[in-house]
Amino acid sequence: MQEITRRKFIATATVATGFALAVQPISAGVITTDAKGLIAGAVKIPVKDGEIPAYRAAPATGSNFPIVLVIQEIFGVHEHIQDITRRFARLGYLAIAPELFIRQGDVSKLSSIDEIRPIVAKVPDAQVLSDLDATVNWAVKSAKGNAGKLAITGFCWGGRIIWLYAAHNPKVKAGVAWYGRLVGDATELQPKYPIDIASKLTVPVLGLYGGKDTSIPLDTVEQMRVGLKSSTSKSEIIVYPDAGHAFFADYRPSYREKDAKDGWKRLLAWFKQNGV
Repeated sequence: MQEITRRKFIATATVATGFALAVQPISAGVITTDAKGLIAGAVKIPVKDGEIPAYRAAPATGSNFPIVLVIQEIFGVHEHIQDITRRFARLGYLAIAPELFIRQGDVSKLSSIDEIRPIVAKVPDAQVLSDLDATVNWAVKSAKGNAGKLAITGFCWGGRIIWLYAAHNPKVKAGVAWYGRLVGDATELQPKYPIDIASKLTVPVLGLYGGKDTSIPLDTVEQMRVGLKSSTSKSEIIVYPDAGHAFFADYRPSYREKDAKDGWKRLLAWFKQNGV
C-alpha cells in the first residue's frame, strides 16, 4: 500500500464507514448506539499541514460541553470508536475521535492486522500529540466545547497515547487508558513510553488492564504502578484478573461484558471525580 502524500491526504482522507475489514466477522452482541438527539458525523480538523478527518458526536442542543478525546485502536476510527463517541454524547459530552494514522494510510480498508502494523509503525508520536492539540482547539472554537473540562480515553494503541498526551498537555483534567502498551524500546518516531513519564505525571490517569493480556505483561503494569507512586498525579491502575487484551471491544470475541461494564462505570466516575 502506498503512503498517502501530505498533499493528497487533505483531499482524500475520510472517516471510515462501518467496521474495519481486519475485524470481520463482527460479534452478534455488538453494542449499537443511535444518533437520535445528537449531532454526529464526520468533520475536518485543521492541523499544521492541512486537515485531518475526525468523527464527533455531541448533544443536538446546548453548549459549553465537556470534551472527551477518544483515541483509536490500531484499526482506526471505525464503527466501534464512532459508537463510543455517541455513548459519550448521550451523557452530555462532546466526544471527538480524530483519524491519527491518515497521513500514513487508511487502515480501515486493510484486511489483516499484519498489513496494518507497518502503517501504524510510521506514525510519529510528535504528529499525534500535535493533532490532538489541534483537535482540542477545534472543539473549543468550532464545536461548543468547554476548554476547562477536557478528558481523554483510548484503547490498545490509543491506550499508550493517553499517558503520553496527559504528560504533554497538563490542561487535561482526567485520562483513562485501556490496555495500552507501557514499556518499549525508544525509537526516533516513538521516543518515549508511559513508563518514562510516570514519575513526572501531574494529570490523573486511570489505567485499565487485563490480567491475561499476553501483549502487555503484568510485570510492565506493575512497573508503571511503581513509577506513578512518585508522581503528583494520583493516577491509579486496575487489573481485571481474568480479562485478556481488548476486553472492552464488544464487536470482538475478546469482549468480557462484566469487566467492560465495570471499566466504563469506573471511567465515568473518574471523569466526574476530576471535574469533567
